[in-house]
Amino acid sequence: MKRIFLIFLLLCLLPLHAKEGVVQCGNLIYAGTKTSRCFSDEFLSTVQQRTGINTARRFRAVRMDNDELFRFPFVVMTGEGSFSLTPRERENLKKYVEGGGFLLASAGCSSSEWNKAFRREMQALFGNSALQPIPMSHPIFSTVFPITSLKAGKQPTAGHLEGITHNGKLVIIYSADGLNDSSNSRNCCCCGGSELGNALEINANILAYALLR
Repeated sequence: MKRIFLIFLLLCLLPLHAKEGVVQCGNLIYAGTKTSRCFSDEFLSTVQQRTGINTARRFRAVRMDNDELFRFPFVVMTGEGSFSLTPRERENLKKYVEGGGFLLASAGCSSSEWNKAFRREMQALFGNSALQPIPMSHPIFSTVFPITSLKAGKQPTAGHLEGITHNGKLVIIYSADGLNDSSNSRNCCCCGGSELGNALEINANILAYALLR
């Protein structure tokens, strides 16, 4: 009964455009040409089935340096290897999340190089202590699925999520372990990384939280 009430509350509090239209989620193109080819979009359908939120079932590619970015309430950013954002990309990303957009970021295959690059960029934009661990008591772990732990993937991990807040609300969530949900991706694998095993449920919860804020 409690789960039904929470979902009903979620639907009631959604912005009008999210209830009447289709919620389109973006797959970021950044650092010129880098983008995700392995981040599963299965959680989009899951959110629609579990909550009734009308989500598009596929990501749309969107450039971080383009004003089209601001048409998406939710975007994902992932990859492998090092990267550097351009000045325009940094400007747009900061304006995007501070203006109401939400970023879910994930190190593909637990890439340590990508992790270092992402942390460097976040520190440049939001300060050295901007990324903070998210406790398991946070609402993101109960919006759609009740999540009590972050399950290890191929490699043992004491996984955790980190986030950046603005005006008291999470606007960026990051996993250094990986949330790509490669088991539901086409022609992709985790490459032996420590990707979180319950990524689909985590991603569904994060999307619901992002739309509810």
